[in-house]
Amino acid sequence: MSELIQPATERLQLRQWREEDKPVFAEMNADPSVMEFFPSLLTREESDAGVDRSSAHIEKYGWGFWALELRESGEFLGFVGIKNVTDNLPFAPAVEIGWRLARPFWGKGYASEAARASLHVAFNTLCLNEVVSFTPLQNIRSQKVMERLGMQRDSLVFEHPQVSRESPLLRHCLYRLSASDWKKFDVIGFD
Repeated sequence: MSELIQPATERLQLRQWREEDKPVFAEMNADPSVMEFFPSLLTREESDAGVDRSSAHIEKYGWGFWALELRESGEFLGFVGIKNVTDNLPFAPAVEIGWRLARPFWGKGYASEAARASLHVAFNTLCLNEVVSFTPLQNIRSQKVMERLGMQRDSLVFEHPQVSRESPLLRHCLYRLSASDWKKFDVIGFD
């Protein structure tokens, strides 16, 4: 196991997953508004498997897609973090940043705030050269978050290998952020 990294901001705690996160996360993954840009809603088993994969990644590397909670109340919001991308993507190897929040927590700046803390870890602690993010072409909300983080859209548009060829969500766009560009956006104030 690597040393566990659990970044925090003034409002948010990014942390390792807990067993009690699973039912709340499963409820979130069964919400059509949260899963609008995913091929399907997740069953409880699929959702739990995702938690287990994220937890194992954090256990192995010390970082990953962290569970996200409000520091004030401990309320579970979803996840935000960085992780290694799967080898079957056209830009692998790479580290991606991603997020998924429950609907009641949208529009409060939590995704951007936690993503900035994740990027701080990526560039200032792990000394990565680049972080990527990707989403279906239709997911404008996530693309706006990527742009707020200082990420630049790459010319690559690719067909996600885990999405059905018949799905309207097949085609994805790629965003990139280099360590040198991050320095323009980095802010102090992370625990």
